[in-house]
Amino acid sequence: MVIAAFLWSIAGVFTRHLDSAKSFEVTFWRSLFCALTMIAWFAYTQGFGAIAYVRASGKAGLVSGLMWAVMFTCFMIALTMTSTANVLIVNALSPLFATLLAWVVLKSTIATRTWLAIAAAMVGMMIMFANQAQGGAGVWLGMIVAFGVPVASAINLVTLKKTHAHVDLAPAVLIGALISCAVTLPLSMPFAATGKDVLLLAILGVFQLGIPCVMMVRAAAHLSAPEVALLGLLEVLMGPLWSWLGAGEVPPGTTLLGGAIVLAALVANEIVPKRKLA
Repeated sequence: MVIAAFLWSIAGVFTRHLDSAKSFEVTFWRSLFCALTMIAWFAYTQGFGAIAYVRASGKAGLVSGLMWAVMFTCFMIALTMTSTANVLIVNALSPLFATLLAWVVLKSTIATRTWLAIAAAMVGMMIMFANQAQGGAGVWLGMIVAFGVPVASAINLVTLKKTHAHVDLAPAVLIGALISCAVTLPLSMPFAATGKDVLLLAILGVFQLGIPCVMMVRAAAHLSAPEVALLGLLEVLMGPLWSWLGAGEVPPGTTLLGGAIVLAALVANEIVPKRKLA
């Protein structure tokens, strides 16, 4: 899981070195190579039963795939519009968004510690957004687009719980990648990516998306949900670091402060024993 988080974190620094590929085209190429990676994996592990394996996910798999497509698209478009730190910190809110949506839709009980974490995270996001007033409309829009990731993630989780569906993540990722390709292809024309861009996006599709997803599937069978969530937060810590070291993208002080508050809230919500504040 640590290796998966490391691989997820390279998206920002690779995106900063693209020559001419923009928004939808960036999403298309990454999703295409992710889909090819998943197809190769299924062919290797399932053989002639690969198609039946994907089809077995049914309607629930399609719903999950649609949400993955939204996440793939919003994540890469947001990275082309705002800083890596902004995007990753917004994405890290997925567990809290899922908790809130479950409270509204499924009438789930929210522990006191989680309400406190939500309040602290909102303060952190307000600090981050306050800094974007000087960054122009594009930066604001980038953060708003980034919110599509935790929202889609929350809808995905709550929908599956509401329908009592159990969907294998791997086929849903493939479905999401294919949907993302189909939606962004016409919006990517005419292509502007250079050979270097396609190579970088191929690396992201294979090593930043496809392989880590397979790793997460394997890791989730041996780790608890809180452990997966906490290890996944390593992406939020490492992503801005790689963008700083590899692309000279230094997050402003308010982003670091707001991000630290958000991360502290998320970690506290996962590690504080329920018996203390629930």
